[in-house]
Amino acid sequence: MAGRREVALLIHDGVQALDVAGPLDVFAEANGFLPPDHGYDCLLVALDRRPMHASNGMPIAPHLTFAEAERRFHTVLVAGGPALPDAPACAATSYWLQRWAAQADRYGSVCTGAFTLGHAGLLDGRTATTHWQNAAQLAADFPAAHIEQDRIHARDGALVTSAGVTAGIDLALALVSEDHGEALALSCARRLVVVTQRQGGQSQFSALLLPHGDAESPIGRVQAHVMAHLTERFPVERLADIAGISTRTLARLFVQELGQTPHDFVQSVRLDHARNLLEATDRPLKAVAFDCGFAGPEQMRAVFQRRLGLSPLRYRESFQVPRQEPSISPHKVRKPA
Repeated sequence: MAGRREVALLIHDGVQALDVAGPLDVFAEANGFLPPDHGYDCLLVALDRRPMHASNGMPIAPHLTFAEAERRFHTVLVAGGPALPDAPACAATSYWLQRWAAQADRYGSVCTGAFTLGHAGLLDGRTATTHWQNAAQLAADFPAAHIEQDRIHARDGALVTSAGVTAGIDLALALVSEDHGEALALSCARRLVVVTQRQGGQSQFSALLLPHGDAESPIGRVQAHVMAHLTERFPVERLADIAGISTRTLARLFVQELGQTPHDFVQSVRLDHARNLLEATDRPLKAVAFDCGFAGPEQMRAVFQRRLGLSPLRYRESFQVPRQEPSISPHKVRKPA
């Protein structure tokens, strides 16, 4: 067991408060279980000492400026925020990261903090992740990196990155487990009332369907028909007939306009509808599968597992909206005869 570990967490104006508080609370909980000489010292680092304001308006005061943090840390993390950083705004941060992140035992980011790492050249040749809404943009901005769009957190050598917002808690728990064992990470998770490892990937939290195309276009006609007749079978020949074009042209247009095949689109529609039913109703899985056009609950389960990384039952347990019992006004309550 090593001695105390110093953690630098870089913040900026507009930072997501949970990107900061989530990991810090995990490390603070770990300190409560560790001997004094084996815990974490967490320091917020920023360009200057003025209070930063989180995206929710909360002021956050840095402990150190970049100039005051000219030393080696055990762990360096960059917090993200709703607004994506650009290269000029990251110049001073990039300079500090290039000098000190590479010297840390590990470095990484929470949520869109991955963009800051990218501007510093620290994602090149590495596997990383970020919030599902920003993963495609991260991949486009930094083509030398390999971006995993569905990971809760990713590890590539010394680089550690997490998905959006609360996934910073998952990442910090993984780091505590790495440092002090799974049992201690589990104790921290219990204290924070979270799980040490979530089931599935980010896709379970995202909207799968892409925006509709022009309703009068071949793709738009296919989209509208599939959504209105979900229980029917849709071989590619049928979809091509609906669109009024050849199967080859249909496949090309789907990939060109929507980035997916006709078959994948149909599966996405079925999956999205199934998610809505699982969240909003108590219908049996067999009935949900039928309503969404799956061949049966086994096929639906296979699609959920492949696309979301968890079963329909686990999805319902995680996301079903509790139904409220109708309230009864006191004057409407019948008294026994």
